[in-house]
Amino acid sequence: MIQRLSHVTIYVLDQDEAYDFYINKLGFEVRMDAKMDNGFRWLTIGPKGQPDLQIILMPTTPTPMMDKETSDTLRSLVKKGVLSGGVFKTANCQQTYEELKAKGVEFVQPPTERFYGIEALVKDNSGNWFSMTQPKEAYEVPSK
Repeated sequence: MIQRLSHVTIYVLDQDEAYDFYINKLGFEVRMDAKMDNGFRWLTIGPKGQPDLQIILMPTTPTPMMDKETSDTLRSLVKKGVLSGGVFKTANCQQTYEELKAKGVEFVQPPTERFYGIEALVKDNSGNWFSMTQPKEAYEVPSK
C-alpha cells in the first residue's frame, strides 16, 4: 500500500544555481547532496517545516534515462517557463512576497485574492513557476 509521496522532481538548468536559489533565497534546507559512483549529483532540498518531503533538483542534461534530444526539449520548456513545480503554502502571502522580493526573487504575479485564498506566482532561476498560496481558511474569520 502506498503511504505518501516522499520525493518530487523539479528540473533545473544548473544545480549549483538552483541550490543557491532554493537554499539562500527561499530558505529551504538541504536534505541530501551526494555524488553517485558515475559522477551524478543527487541533490534534494525541502521546506524546513516539512522534513518528510525531498524535492530533487534534477539537471536537464542527458542521462541513461534521457537522450540528448529529450534533454534539449526539456531544457527549452524549462527556460520558457511553461513548467509548474506545484504550490508552496504560506501563512501570510503578502509578507512572504515582500520578504522574497527583497531577496531578488522574481514574481510573475503579485499576491492576488482568489476563491481559494491569496496567491502569488513565483518563478525560480531556471524558469519553473509555483503558486505561493495562503489558503483561505488561514485568513478568513469563521462566521457565527
